[in-house]
Amino acid sequence: MNIALLGYGKMGKVIEQIAISRGHTIVFTSSSSTKNIDLSNADVAIDFSIPSAAVNNISACLNNNTPVVSGTTGWLNDYQQMVDLCTKKQGAFIYASNFSIGVNVFFELNKQLAKIMNNLKQYQVDIEEIHHTQKLDAPSGTAITLAEGIIANSNKSTWKLNNANEVSEIPISAKRIENVPGTHTINYTSDVDTISINHTAHNRNGFALGAVLAAEWIIHKKGIYTMKDVLGL
Repeated sequence: MNIALLGYGKMGKVIEQIAISRGHTIVFTSSSSTKNIDLSNADVAIDFSIPSAAVNNISACLNNNTPVVSGTTGWLNDYQQMVDLCTKKQGAFIYASNFSIGVNVFFELNKQLAKIMNNLKQYQVDIEEIHHTQKLDAPSGTAITLAEGIIANSNKSTWKLNNANEVSEIPISAKRIENVPGTHTINYTSDVDTISINHTAHNRNGFALGAVLAAEWIIHKKGIYTMKDVLGL
């Protein structure tokens, strides 16, 4: 499989290593400042760029009929625009806030716990996320996905970065610490105890492997998918 890597930072380089180890070839790499994206030899593209470049990268792929997998976060105000373009071009597109297999299992656990806790009003929920200092967006896309999972399965209606003022709000704290790949914790706290579930990434390999698995999966498909589809969750 020939892969175009759109975004060639730390994550892009790890994706490259894992893709090559699985027998694939990297035929093009781009940085955030690359103007001309060459997809002529690519079977699929993987976008791990920056928020300001994501829409341009994904659009280029869909307009070129190249399946695209995107793990860039912080650009989702334009997500529907990309879905519409994918539908118009009859393309193939996967977006995930986190490609880690473990995190996607964690997403499902989070939803089940939210259902259980919904009727236990003595518990207040909060989310904490910790990432490396180079991460540009806050809260993380993963934290937002976790909050959305709670909202869909409880009486919560929205999330708020840092302090939440209303019972219906989920407070999210975002910390930036050197060399932390990603840690997410869901806490349910009452006067007498705290229930927590946690996912801690030890390195970037899990994110990179998931992105390559998604790229392998989307070949010869049409439509808009998520990691739930890839993993059969």
